[in-house]
Amino acid sequence: MRDLQRFDELTERLTTGFARVPGAHGLVVVGSAAAAERRDRWSDHDFLALIDAQAAASARESLDWLPEPERIVLLAREGALGFSVLYDDAHLLEFAIASVDELAGTAIGEAGLTFGDERALSFVAEGRERLNTLTPVDAASEAGLVFVKLLVGYGRARRGERIVAGQFVRTWAVGHMIRTIRARIEPVTGVREDALEPARRFDAAYPEIAVRLDAVLSQAVEDAARGVAALAREVLEPGWSAFPSRAADVAEAVLAQE
Repeated sequence: MRDLQRFDELTERLTTGFARVPGAHGLVVVGSAAAAERRDRWSDHDFLALIDAQAAASARESLDWLPEPERIVLLAREGALGFSVLYDDAHLLEFAIASVDELAGTAIGEAGLTFGDERALSFVAEGRERLNTLTPVDAASEAGLVFVKLLVGYGRARRGERIVAGQFVRTWAVGHMIRTIRARIEPVTGVREDALEPARRFDAAYPEIAVRLDAVLSQAVEDAARGVAALAREVLEPGWSAFPSRAADVAEAVLAQE
C-alpha cells in the first residue's frame, strides 16, 4: 500500500466486512499485516478468513464484503481456497477463505487475530506450535541438492530448454543453498528468520553473500550455475566434514564443459 496510514484502516474494513459473512468466525492477518514494525510501502495484506465448513463453498463464491469493490482491477483464484485481489493503487490482498479443517496442518508464524471465537484462537495457537515443531533442516542433504539441481539445470540449458534451466539454477538450487546457509552460518544481524520462507530477509541476515549471489544470478544460466557452485563451496565447504565435496567436484567438472 502506497499510503501506509491507510493500512490499518483497510485491515479494520476487511475485518468488519468479513465478520458480516454468514458462518465467519475469525480473520487472521499474517506476515507484515500482523507486524507493523516490518511494514513498508510494498507490504500486502495477507490473511486467512476462517469460516464454518458448511458455509465455506458459498463464501468463496461471493466476495462482495471486500472494501471498495469499484477499485478492484483484478480478482484471481489461487487453488481451491486462495484469492489474489489487486486494487487500482497496486495494493494487493492475498488470502484464503477456508474452514479450520481445510487448513489443518497449517504452520503460522507472525499472526494477529482481528476477530475470532475459540476455534479461531485455537487455530492460531496450534499453527504457532506447529512452526516450532517443523522438521529441522538436513544441511548435508540440502547442500548435496544444490549440486543436483545445478547439474539438471545446466543440462536443460545445453539442451536448449533455457526457461526451465533457469528455474533449476536460480530457484531450486538457490533455495537449497539458502536453507543450507541458514542451517550452518550465523546471520550477521539479528534479523528474524522466516521459517516458512527462508529466502525472506536473507539479504539483511547475510548481506555480503546476498550481494554476491545476486550478481551471480544476473548472468546467463550456464554462468549462473557455475557461480552458484563456486559460491556454495566458498561459503559452506571450509571446515565442514559433511559437505558433499565429491559431488561438488563432479558437478563442477560438468559445469566447466561447453
